[in-house]
This record gives sequence, structure tokens and C-alpha cells, in this order.
Amino acid sequence: MIERPSPNFDSRPDGAVVDMLVLHYTGMESAEAALDRLCDPGSKVGAHYLIGEDGTVWRLIDEAVRAWHAGAARWRGESDVNARSLGIELVNPGHAFGYRDFPEAQIEALVGLAHDILARHPIPARNVLGHADVAPRRRKDPGERFPWAKLAAAGIGLWPDRASPMEAEPVTVVAMLAEYGY
Repeated sequence: MIERPSPNFDSRPDGAVVDMLVLHYTGMESAEAALDRLCDPGSKVGAHYLIGEDGTVWRLIDEAVRAWHAGAARWRGESDVNARSLGIELVNPGHAFGYRDFPEAQIEALVGLAHDILARHPIPARNVLGHADVAPRRRKDPGERFPWAKLAAAGIGLWPDRASPMEAEPVTVVAMLAEYGY
């Protein structure tokens, strides 16, 4: 893991418990561009971790503090998602710059990092989310190419119980939870 400190954080409110993991894509053309933005104090955008397409993991912000990654967001009645969550950015150009599949090395690194995070924090499976789940009117990431079924098979998050996860249509966590009556 590479340390690359970002100034884009503040203190969590007293009593805040990390019980959400929010996944994003960078929506930028390269890892270098994403690192520059996430570490630029003028951008006011940060994340706890960034994972490159080759599986490189950068720690940008300590888990003890609130990173500015979700913006105006809500989940299960909570409006300060940043105060209760950890944010992971995945290098991917996103819909604006040629959205593509997430490479296997990147997803393997995400699975390892997520397992480590889940061992440290009481994050229920229903709270492993995409940015689009907590801010559906303004965000699409990590998007329809993100392998939610693969993460669920690794014990991270949820995926609907279907005959074959690979046959299932991509859905957001919001739609999937609605299917289960949450």
C-alpha cells in the first residue's frame, strides 16, 4: 500500500460509527489525474483509498476521519454519509471518458482491501454501496459494469439470489434492496 496523503478531510462527528463502505469510479482519464485531484486542497474531494487498474492501492486519508467523497448523499435515513462511511475510488474513466470493465487485478485488490476494512468496522452487507446508491439523482458510479456479484460471492455486500449471478441484469443496490423489502 502506498501512502499519498490528501488534505480533503475533517473530523468525524462525536459518536459517529463507520457503518458504510461507498465505492466510486474516478471518472478521470488516468490514475495520476485522479491522485492529483484527490490530493488537491482546492478540489475539496477526497477518499480514504484509491485502487489503480493494475491493483495498486493508495491510502489517501486515515479511516479515523471523514473524507469528502460522497457529497450530498443519503442512505437509510442518514444524510451525512461521509461521517459514517469509508470511500474507495476505483480508477476507471467512467461514462464521460470511455467507461470500461474493471480489470481483474483491480477487483482482486478491492476484495482484499474490503475484507480488511470489514474486519475493522461493523459494516453490514446492505451498507456496501455504490456512489449512485447514496446519490442517485447526480451520480452513476461505479456503474453497470461494476462486478457486484463477484464482490458478494467473496462475502462483500449483497447480490440478489438468482439462478446464476452472471445471468442477472446489472442493478443498483437500491433496486436490489427494494426486491428484498428493505
